[in-house]
Amino acid sequence: MTTTAADTTNTTDRTLLILIAGPYLSGTDGDPQRIAANMARMEATALPLYERGHLAMIGEWVALPIIHAAGGREHGDAVFHQYQYPVAQRLLSRCDAVLRIPGESRGADQDVARARARGLPVYERIEDVPVKV
Repeated sequence: MTTTAADTTNTTDRTLLILIAGPYLSGTDGDPQRIAANMARMEATALPLYERGHLAMIGEWVALPIIHAAGGREHGDAVFHQYQYPVAQRLLSRCDAVLRIPGESRGADQDVARARARGLPVYERIEDVPVKV
């Protein structure tokens, strides 16, 4: 975890937009049920973040409509790869922090590296995210 002043007391005075980074296609072999399970794992963290006073963002929430509009038809097809990571990069430029959930994921690891390069906090557990007071 990257430490910020807010982390020392585990509170903050503002609502953060937190990118949830974790596996989406990784480990699925393209199986739609396994992809859905990965998405459900990421989405399951949205409520705990909200309860801590913040808003969750998941890259696929933004990327998938763009991918579909561009003609993408299958997870992992050429159109998917054309837009998935660039959308995530743009989205991360608007986020205040990253919550990295467990699981192997090249994309999530890229998000973490970009966040750290920008000096953003990267949390590995919900409990480490500061509570908005």
